[in-house]
Amino acid sequence: MAEAPRLPDGRIDLDHPRYDQTTFWGRAKHFFTVTDPRNLLHSEAELDRCKNLLQKYRVKLEPPGTTDEDIWYAKKIYESAFHPETGEKMFIVGRMSAQVPCNMTIVGCMMTFYKTTPQVLFWQWINQSFNAIVNYTNRSGDSHITNQQLTQAYVVATTSAVAVAVGLNSLVKKAPPLVGRFVPFVAVASANCVNIPLMRQRELKNGIPVYDKEGNKLGISKYAAKIAVPSVVLSRVIMTTPGMVIPPFIMNRLDATQFMKRLPWTASPIQVFLVGCCLVFATPMCCAIFPQRFSLAFNHLEPELQEELKRKDQVYDYVYFNKGL
Repeated sequence: MAEAPRLPDGRIDLDHPRYDQTTFWGRAKHFFTVTDPRNLLHSEAELDRCKNLLQKYRVKLEPPGTTDEDIWYAKKIYESAFHPETGEKMFIVGRMSAQVPCNMTIVGCMMTFYKTTPQVLFWQWINQSFNAIVNYTNRSGDSHITNQQLTQAYVVATTSAVAVAVGLNSLVKKAPPLVGRFVPFVAVASANCVNIPLMRQRELKNGIPVYDKEGNKLGISKYAAKIAVPSVVLSRVIMTTPGMVIPPFIMNRLDATQFMKRLPWTASPIQVFLVGCCLVFATPMCCAIFPQRFSLAFNHLEPELQEELKRKDQVYDYVYFNKGL
Protein backbone atom coordinates (compact mmCIF):
# COMPACT_ATOMS: atom_id res chain seq x y z
CA MET A 1 0.00 0.00 0.00
CA ALA A 2 1.59 3.25 -1.15
CA GLU A 3 2.02 5.96 1.44
CA ALA A 4 0.68 9.47 0.93
CA PRO A 5 3.03 12.06 -0.60
CA ARG A 6 5.43 13.81 1.74
CA LEU A 7 6.33 17.46 2.15
CA PRO A 8 8.84 18.96 -0.32
CA ASP A 9 11.67 18.55 2.21
CA GLY A 10 10.91 14.83 2.56
CA ARG A 11 9.37 15.09 6.00
CA ILE A 12 6.07 13.40 6.89
CA ASP A 13 2.97 15.49 6.20
CA LEU A 14 1.11 15.30 9.50
CA ASP A 15 -2.02 16.85 8.01
CA HIS A 16 -2.73 13.80 5.87
CA PRO A 17 -3.16 10.09 6.67
CA ARG A 18 -0.28 7.71 6.03
CA TYR A 19 -2.12 5.86 3.26
CA ASP A 20 -3.56 7.21 0.03
CA GLN A 21 -7.11 8.35 0.81
CA THR A 22 -8.19 8.55 -2.82
CA THR A 23 -8.57 4.76 -2.91
CA PHE A 24 -10.88 2.53 -0.90
CA TRP A 25 -8.06 0.25 0.23
CA GLY A 26 -5.96 3.21 1.32
CA ARG A 27 -8.84 4.46 3.45
CA ALA A 28 -9.48 0.95 4.79
CA LYS A 29 -5.82 0.61 5.80
CA HIS A 30 -6.08 3.95 7.61
CA PHE A 31 -9.23 2.97 9.50
CA PHE A 32 -7.83 -0.42 10.47
CA THR A 33 -5.26 1.56 12.45
CA VAL A 34 -7.79 4.09 13.81
CA THR A 35 -10.33 1.44 14.93
CA ASP A 36 -7.74 -0.95 16.36
CA PRO A 37 -9.08 -1.80 19.86
CA ARG A 38 -5.53 -1.98 21.18
CA ASN A 39 -5.42 1.82 20.95
CA LEU A 40 -7.62 1.91 24.05
CA LEU A 41 -4.83 0.39 26.13
CA HIS A 42 -2.57 3.44 25.91
CA SER A 43 -2.30 5.54 29.04
CA GLU A 44 -3.10 9.24 29.24
CA ALA A 45 0.63 9.89 29.58
CA GLU A 46 1.34 7.97 26.36
CA LEU A 47 -1.39 9.86 24.49
CA ASP A 48 0.06 13.19 25.63
CA ARG A 49 3.59 12.06 24.77
CA CYS A 50 2.51 11.25 21.20
CA LYS A 51 0.73 14.59 20.90
CA ASN A 52 3.78 16.49 22.15
CA LEU A 53 6.10 14.58 19.80
CA LEU A 54 3.95 15.51 16.81
CA GLN A 55 3.86 19.16 17.91
CA LYS A 56 7.64 19.20 18.10
CA TYR A 57 7.95 17.45 14.75
CA ARG A 58 5.86 20.15 13.09
CA VAL A 59 8.43 22.79 14.07
CA LYS A 60 11.41 20.47 13.45
CA LEU A 61 12.29 20.20 17.13
CA GLU A 62 11.78 16.47 17.59
CA PRO A 63 14.36 14.64 19.76
CA PRO A 64 17.53 13.50 17.99
CA GLY A 65 17.24 9.97 16.65
CA THR A 66 13.49 10.16 16.05
CA THR A 67 12.66 7.89 13.12
CA ASP A 68 9.83 8.03 10.62
CA GLU A 69 8.30 4.96 12.27
CA ASP A 70 8.30 6.81 15.60
CA ILE A 71 6.31 9.60 13.98
CA TRP A 72 3.91 7.23 12.21
CA TYR A 73 3.32 5.42 15.50
CA ALA A 74 2.70 8.69 17.37
CA LYS A 75 0.35 9.83 14.60
CA LYS A 76 -1.62 6.58 14.81
CA ILE A 77 -2.03 6.86 18.59
CA TYR A 78 -2.85 10.57 18.42
CA GLU A 79 -5.52 10.15 15.74
CA SER A 80 -7.18 7.34 17.69
CA ALA A 81 -7.81 9.58 20.69
CA PHE A 82 -7.97 13.22 19.54
CA HIS A 83 -10.64 14.87 17.41
CA PRO A 84 -9.30 15.61 13.89
CA GLU A 85 -10.61 19.20 13.87
CA THR A 86 -10.72 20.45 17.45
CA GLY A 87 -7.66 18.54 18.69
CA GLU A 88 -9.54 17.75 21.90
CA LYS A 89 -9.07 14.40 23.61
CA MET A 90 -12.21 12.38 22.96
CA PHE A 91 -14.20 10.48 25.58
CA ILE A 92 -12.83 6.93 25.51
CA VAL A 93 -16.19 5.22 24.86
CA GLY A 94 -16.83 7.53 21.90
CA ARG A 95 -13.54 6.82 20.15
CA MET A 96 -13.60 4.74 17.00
CA SER A 97 -11.20 2.26 18.60
CA ALA A 98 -13.97 1.47 21.11
CA GLN A 99 -16.42 0.54 18.35
CA VAL A 100 -15.53 -3.14 18.11
CA PRO A 101 -15.37 -4.09 21.83
CA CYS A 102 -18.43 -2.01 22.77
CA ASN A 103 -20.56 -2.91 19.77
CA MET A 104 -19.77 -6.62 19.87
CA THR A 105 -20.91 -6.76 23.49
CA ILE A 106 -24.05 -4.66 23.02
CA VAL A 107 -25.13 -6.16 19.68
CA GLY A 108 -24.33 -9.71 20.76
CA CYS A 109 -26.50 -9.35 23.86
CA MET A 110 -29.19 -7.50 21.94
CA MET A 111 -29.43 -10.42 19.52
CA THR A 112 -29.50 -12.95 22.34
CA PHE A 113 -32.07 -11.20 24.51
CA TYR A 114 -34.67 -9.90 22.08
CA LYS A 115 -37.80 -11.95 22.81
CA THR A 116 -39.40 -10.17 25.77
CA THR A 117 -40.35 -6.50 26.05
CA PRO A 118 -38.13 -5.83 29.12
CA GLN A 119 -35.14 -7.31 27.27
CA VAL A 120 -35.87 -5.19 24.20
CA LEU A 121 -36.26 -2.04 26.31
CA PHE A 122 -33.01 -2.58 28.19
CA TRP A 123 -30.72 -3.46 25.28
CA GLN A 124 -32.13 -0.88 22.87
CA TRP A 125 -31.64 1.72 25.59
CA ILE A 126 -28.04 0.60 26.10
CA ASN A 127 -27.40 0.61 22.35
CA GLN A 128 -28.85 4.05 21.76
CA SER A 129 -26.97 5.45 24.74
CA PHE A 130 -23.75 4.18 23.19
CA ASN A 131 -24.73 5.52 19.74
CA ALA A 132 -25.47 8.93 21.21
CA ILE A 133 -22.00 9.06 22.78
CA VAL A 134 -20.31 8.00 19.52
CA ASN A 135 -22.31 10.42 17.36
CA TYR A 136 -21.68 13.32 19.71
CA THR A 137 -17.97 12.54 20.06
CA ASN A 138 -17.42 12.25 16.29
CA ARG A 139 -19.53 15.20 15.13
CA SER A 140 -18.00 17.86 12.91
CA GLY A 141 -15.64 20.07 14.88
CA ASP A 142 -17.58 23.33 14.56
CA SER A 143 -20.86 21.72 15.58
CA HIS A 144 -22.06 22.75 19.04
CA ILE A 145 -25.13 20.80 20.12
CA THR A 146 -27.16 21.99 23.08
CA ASN A 147 -28.23 19.77 25.96
CA GLN A 148 -31.83 20.11 24.73
CA GLN A 149 -30.90 18.92 21.23
CA LEU A 150 -28.80 16.12 22.67
CA THR A 151 -31.67 14.94 24.86
CA GLN A 152 -34.14 15.18 22.00
CA ALA A 153 -31.99 13.06 19.69
CA TYR A 154 -31.39 10.49 22.40
CA VAL A 155 -35.04 10.17 23.39
CA VAL A 156 -36.39 10.05 19.83
CA ALA A 157 -33.82 7.49 18.65
CA THR A 158 -34.35 5.27 21.69
CA THR A 159 -38.13 5.49 21.36
CA SER A 160 -38.04 4.68 17.65
CA ALA A 161 -35.73 1.71 18.16
CA VAL A 162 -37.88 0.29 20.95
CA ALA A 163 -41.10 0.89 19.01
CA VAL A 164 -39.75 -0.88 15.93
CA ALA A 165 -38.35 -3.79 17.95
CA VAL A 166 -41.48 -4.32 20.07
CA GLY A 167 -43.76 -3.89 17.07
CA LEU A 168 -41.84 -6.33 14.92
CA ASN A 169 -41.61 -8.84 17.76
CA SER A 170 -45.39 -8.92 17.95
CA LEU A 171 -45.66 -9.36 14.19
CA VAL A 172 -43.19 -12.25 13.92
CA LYS A 173 -44.40 -14.33 16.87
CA LYS A 174 -45.82 -16.95 14.54
CA ALA A 175 -42.94 -16.71 12.06
CA PRO A 176 -39.96 -19.12 12.07
CA PRO A 177 -37.40 -18.41 14.85
CA LEU A 178 -34.84 -17.23 12.28
CA VAL A 179 -37.09 -14.34 11.26
CA GLY A 180 -37.30 -13.07 14.82
CA ARG A 181 -33.51 -12.93 15.05
CA PHE A 182 -33.48 -10.12 12.49
CA VAL A 183 -35.74 -7.84 14.52
CA PRO A 184 -32.78 -6.19 16.37
CA PHE A 185 -31.10 -5.40 13.03
CA VAL A 186 -34.18 -3.61 11.66
CA ALA A 187 -34.57 -1.69 14.92
CA VAL A 188 -30.92 -0.61 14.98
CA ALA A 189 -30.92 0.42 11.30
CA SER A 190 -34.11 2.44 11.83
CA ALA A 191 -32.70 4.15 14.90
CA ASN A 192 -29.50 5.10 13.07
CA CYS A 193 -31.58 6.84 10.43
CA VAL A 194 -33.11 8.96 13.21
CA ASN A 195 -30.30 9.32 15.74
CA ILE A 196 -27.51 10.63 13.51
CA PRO A 197 -29.48 13.39 11.72
CA LEU A 198 -30.95 14.53 15.05
CA MET A 199 -27.58 14.48 16.78
CA ARG A 200 -26.12 16.55 13.94
CA GLN A 201 -29.17 18.71 13.28
CA ARG A 202 -27.22 21.88 13.99
CA GLU A 203 -24.89 21.02 11.12
CA LEU A 204 -27.82 20.45 8.77
CA LYS A 205 -29.39 23.73 9.85
CA ASN A 206 -26.30 25.97 9.94
CA GLY A 207 -23.76 24.11 7.79
CA ILE A 208 -20.26 22.77 8.34
CA PRO A 209 -16.83 24.30 7.59
CA VAL A 210 -15.34 23.95 4.13
CA TYR A 211 -11.62 24.32 3.45
CA ASP A 212 -9.22 24.79 0.58
CA LYS A 213 -6.67 22.14 -0.34
CA GLU A 214 -4.18 23.49 2.21
CA GLY A 215 -6.72 23.31 5.04
CA ASN A 216 -7.57 27.01 5.25
CA LYS A 217 -11.16 27.59 6.32
CA LEU A 218 -13.25 29.24 3.61
CA GLY A 219 -16.71 29.37 5.14
CA ILE A 220 -19.75 27.37 6.25
CA SER A 221 -21.81 25.28 3.84
CA LYS A 222 -25.23 23.70 4.40
CA TYR A 223 -24.88 21.77 1.18
CA ALA A 224 -21.73 20.07 2.50
CA ALA A 225 -23.66 19.04 5.64
CA LYS A 226 -26.39 17.52 3.47
CA ILE A 227 -23.74 15.27 1.93
CA ALA A 228 -21.85 14.52 5.15
CA VAL A 229 -24.70 13.41 7.39
CA PRO A 230 -26.46 10.97 4.99
CA SER A 231 -23.12 9.40 4.06
CA VAL A 232 -22.44 8.71 7.74
CA VAL A 233 -25.95 7.23 8.17
CA LEU A 234 -25.45 4.91 5.19
CA SER A 235 -22.00 3.73 6.28
CA ARG A 236 -23.27 3.09 9.84
CA VAL A 237 -26.18 0.98 8.57
CA ILE A 238 -23.88 -1.01 6.30
CA MET A 239 -21.41 -1.36 9.19
CA THR A 240 -23.99 -3.10 11.36
CA THR A 241 -25.20 -5.42 8.61
CA PRO A 242 -22.59 -8.25 8.69
CA GLY A 243 -22.61 -8.54 12.48
CA MET A 244 -26.40 -8.59 12.67
CA VAL A 245 -27.16 -10.68 9.58
CA ILE A 246 -24.52 -13.44 9.55
CA PRO A 247 -24.67 -14.56 13.24
CA PRO A 248 -28.45 -15.25 13.21
CA PHE A 249 -28.00 -17.94 10.56
CA ILE A 250 -25.17 -19.54 12.56
CA MET A 251 -27.04 -19.33 15.87
CA ASN A 252 -30.18 -20.76 14.30
CA ARG A 253 -28.18 -23.85 13.34
CA LEU A 254 -26.41 -24.05 16.70
CA ASP A 255 -29.67 -23.90 18.64
CA ALA A 256 -30.60 -27.29 17.21
CA THR A 257 -27.41 -28.96 18.46
CA GLN A 258 -27.11 -31.03 21.64
CA PHE A 259 -24.30 -28.74 22.81
CA MET A 260 -26.60 -25.69 22.95
CA LYS A 261 -29.41 -27.69 24.52
CA ARG A 262 -27.06 -28.81 27.32
CA LEU A 263 -25.42 -25.39 27.75
CA PRO A 264 -27.96 -22.73 26.71
CA TRP A 265 -26.07 -20.06 28.66
CA THR A 266 -23.31 -20.16 26.03
CA ALA A 267 -25.61 -18.49 23.48
CA SER A 268 -24.69 -14.98 24.58
CA PRO A 269 -20.87 -15.34 24.62
CA ILE A 270 -20.94 -17.23 21.31
CA GLN A 271 -23.07 -14.53 19.71
CA VAL A 272 -20.84 -11.78 21.11
CA PHE A 273 -17.81 -13.57 19.65
CA LEU A 274 -19.46 -13.96 16.23
CA VAL A 275 -20.48 -10.32 16.13
CA GLY A 276 -16.95 -9.30 17.13
CA CYS A 277 -15.43 -11.33 14.30
CA CYS A 278 -17.67 -9.49 11.84
CA LEU A 279 -17.10 -6.03 13.32
CA VAL A 280 -13.30 -6.31 13.32
CA PHE A 281 -13.47 -6.12 9.53
CA ALA A 282 -16.79 -4.35 8.95
CA THR A 283 -15.99 -1.31 11.11
CA PRO A 284 -12.86 -0.08 9.30
CA MET A 285 -14.03 -1.15 5.86
CA CYS A 286 -17.38 0.60 6.19
CA CYS A 287 -15.74 3.74 7.57
CA ALA A 288 -13.70 3.66 4.35
CA ILE A 289 -16.69 3.61 1.99
CA PHE A 290 -16.69 7.40 1.80
CA PRO A 291 -13.61 9.64 2.14
CA GLN A 292 -13.22 11.27 5.53
CA ARG A 293 -12.09 14.44 3.75
CA PHE A 294 -14.83 14.88 1.19
CA SER A 295 -14.27 17.01 -1.91
CA LEU A 296 -17.03 19.23 -3.26
CA ALA A 297 -17.05 21.10 -6.57
CA PHE A 298 -16.86 24.84 -5.99
CA ASN A 299 -19.90 25.49 -8.20
CA HIS A 300 -21.99 23.19 -5.97
CA LEU A 301 -21.62 25.51 -2.99
CA GLU A 302 -24.46 27.81 -2.03
CA PRO A 303 -24.58 30.80 -4.43
CA GLU A 304 -24.09 33.28 -1.57
CA LEU A 305 -20.96 31.49 -0.37
CA GLN A 306 -19.62 31.32 -3.91
CA GLU A 307 -20.13 35.07 -4.32
CA GLU A 308 -18.48 35.79 -0.99
CA LEU A 309 -15.41 33.76 -1.93
CA LYS A 310 -15.25 35.27 -5.43
CA ARG A 311 -15.14 38.75 -3.89
CA LYS A 312 -12.08 37.61 -1.94
CA ASP A 313 -10.53 36.05 -5.06
CA GLN A 314 -10.83 32.65 -3.39
CA VAL A 315 -12.05 30.58 -6.31
CA TYR A 316 -11.13 26.88 -6.48
CA ASP A 317 -12.10 23.85 -8.51
CA TYR A 318 -12.89 21.98 -5.31
CA VAL A 319 -13.36 22.68 -1.61
CA TYR A 320 -13.10 20.09 1.15
CA PHE A 321 -14.90 19.21 4.37
CA ASN A 322 -14.70 16.62 7.16
CA LYS A 323 -17.82 14.44 7.00
CA GLY A 324 -17.43 13.14 10.56
CA LEU A 325 -17.78 9.49 11.57
